[in-house]
Amino acid sequence: MEQVGSSERNRRSARGLSRDLVVDSALRFIDLHGAQGLSMRKLAQDLGVEAMSLYRYVTGREDILEAVVTRLLGGVTEALDTQLAQTWQGYLQTLAHTVRDLAMQHPRAFPLVATRHPAAPWLRPPLRSLDVVEHFLTTLTGFGFDDDRVVGVYRSFTSFLLGHLLLEAALHGAETSPVEEPMDEGDAQVGNRDADVVLPADSEVLRLRDKLSEDHGEEEFEIALETLLDRIELQVSQ
Repeated sequence: MEQVGSSERNRRSARGLSRDLVVDSALRFIDLHGAQGLSMRKLAQDLGVEAMSLYRYVTGREDILEAVVTRLLGGVTEALDTQLAQTWQGYLQTLAHTVRDLAMQHPRAFPLVATRHPAAPWLRPPLRSLDVVEHFLTTLTGFGFDDDRVVGVYRSFTSFLLGHLLLEAALHGAETSPVEEPMDEGDAQVGNRDADVVLPADSEVLRLRDKLSEDHGEEEFEIALETLLDRIELQVSQ
């Protein structure tokens, strides 16, 4: 029986590739390992193909990262609770929770939404998709917000989401720095050794260690969101 070499097997399996499959696989890789470790070679290994096969569908690592961001934000508007969105308060509620759900489902991928360059300089993460921002502005305008107010709400809302959700993603193990090629540090070991620090007996950090370790992310999210909505409502009523 004729033996089939590994390169031939790779060529055969590569025939089943598509851009969607490559992007989906990249998102799964990032969910498991983080975006910093993603490379064309590692992604090809996960797919069981040669790295060159990927270039039929993506132009490189940057293209993949941008496609992952697009994939993450692609279903935001469709996932909104239309019943809740009958008022501007309800709309902001369902949008905020939809984006938070996304961040909690993909905490290691979510920082890409914040650190990648937006499609246009006036877009602010995490609502950096043109479709999502268009939906946001159109919806609030439909509720009677004038131009100044709708832009002000957009800025406040995105700042709230970005600050809170990046923090939550970091607590779930995300790398929040921009994705860069690692520098050659000469095998220097610069690990995170915070856990090895010996604190003085009278340290407030030590005294409150248990409370500081508690996860109240969802509760804090709700309180901050309610505070934001109350402030916007006050501005609108003036």
